[in-house]
Amino acid sequence: MDLEFSPEQDLLRDAVRGVCAKHATLDVVRQMEDDPLGYPEQLWAQLSETGLLGLTLPERWGGSGMSMLDAVVVYEELGRALAPSPHFVSSVMSGGAIALAGTNEQRDRWLPAIASGESVVTPAWLEPGRGFGPAGVQLSAMPDGEGWRLSGTKRHVEYAGAADRLLVLARSGSEGSVLLLVDPGTDGVTLRPQRTVASDHQCQVHLDGVRVPGDAVVGGPGAGWSTWDQVMRDGIILLAAQAVGGARYALDITVQYAKDRFQFDKPLGAFQAIAHYLADAVTRVDGAETLVWEAAWARSTGRSTARLAPMAKLFACQTFRDVTAMAQQVFGGVGFTVEYDIQLYFRRAKQLQLSWWDTRYLEELVAVQVLDR
Repeated sequence: MDLEFSPEQDLLRDAVRGVCAKHATLDVVRQMEDDPLGYPEQLWAQLSETGLLGLTLPERWGGSGMSMLDAVVVYEELGRALAPSPHFVSSVMSGGAIALAGTNEQRDRWLPAIASGESVVTPAWLEPGRGFGPAGVQLSAMPDGEGWRLSGTKRHVEYAGAADRLLVLARSGSEGSVLLLVDPGTDGVTLRPQRTVASDHQCQVHLDGVRVPGDAVVGGPGAGWSTWDQVMRDGIILLAAQAVGGARYALDITVQYAKDRFQFDKPLGAFQAIAHYLADAVTRVDGAETLVWEAAWARSTGRSTARLAPMAKLFACQTFRDVTAMAQQVFGGVGFTVEYDIQLYFRRAKQLQLSWWDTRYLEELVAVQVLDR
């Protein structure tokens, strides 16, 4: 197995790290907490200039057409910096769904705008108390003349306040699920900010008889969940890479603290219990990283990721959460204070573990692959 990245991928990693070091420092991350926009415009502009917003989108529509391995390189660095941006929701998830199932008119209208950063499109798919599977999609989409009328509530819609369109996953009676592009400025759409453990920008979106035109459907009636599920299989690989990047940096600063902080005239790292904590942590982070790389390699070479993708997010997010929890113990009480960076990683690790497909849903996906074979 060749685990070496190409010189081009190493340059890509250095470029993303440089952008984050300049425009997404941890001071900027703090400033963006509970911010009404949720991301620094300078970072967004720089990601656009370097062609990273269209990272996984086809070149035909202004994207970079990079492989999943290239995207993993980028997302490890974004996770390392905790870079606040709607890249995942807009470029990866919404852009991916439109590229996969949209009409040519939808692709021509939205993909170049997403790839350039001119427009932000964010998915609205989770509903209160309904879970992560297809049965959880119950927001009503009723045919209304040549269009549709939507009623229901979506929660935890990231960057909804900055979005030009919402990609709403709804249910249309016997036809099944449907994806629709909805203008958040339409009458009947109400956005309400939600507080999260990571203090990022999320909203509850209520749709009260919202009318959308027939050409807003992405992929046709009945194809909504299959499109969403396919795009999510790619998305969770990148979220796993993001978790690995965050876990790696959290471990690095914890190791440094264990070297610098003295107790009883010797560094914390000299105590066997602390040393074993750190040894276990680096073993898990290395394992998670290898699993993420394997999933990305499989996707880039056309192999199935039905088992590897959920395994990667499951293990990487658990590792991120466990490493940052251990780090809090090493730092002690000061680790929970806002002046210390480790609390930023601890809070985001837990949110990433809970977001998109959570632990239980990922376990079910893996179990299906294990037991049904």
